Amino acid sequence: MKMRKETAVGIFVLVGLVAVAYMSIQLGNVQLFSDKYYLLKANFTDVSGLKPNAPVQMYGVKMGYVSAIELDQEQGVARVLMMIDKEVELTDDAIASIKTSGLIGDKFIKITPGGVGDPVHPGDSLFETEPAIDLEDLISKFAFGKV
Repeated sequence: MKMRKETAVGIFVLVGLVAVAYMSIQLGNVQLFSDKYYLLKANFTDVSGLKPNAPVQMYGVKMGYVSAIELDQEQGVARVLMMIDKEVELTDDAIASIKTSGLIGDKFIKITPGGVGDPVHPGDSLFETEPAIDLEDLISKFAFGKV
């Protein structure tokens, strides 16, 4: 049985589209039909430079990512929604800090585990947070002698 040229081209295009879709999902960190993560929230007074899909780390190991950043005008804070690996157990006294990779690198969230708090559940919030350090403010304070 001979395959027609149109059929062969159609199969080739279909395989190419599936490959592009797969690469987009993998490289774009898109989670489709996955229950590998649970949602955790944290409020910060400043999230300058933090972007969605930024890593969430504990002990320097990636354990999740930032799924969204929202503005809560009633409380005057930025709410960060994080997806945390289900295998990681945290307590409500854990501390979420915004850190920078290197001197001028990308921002990420560092979780410092607590010790004696209650376990967090999906949708819970971490109450202890440390905002991003604004390097420009520090340099300007140093330059103008306000340090």
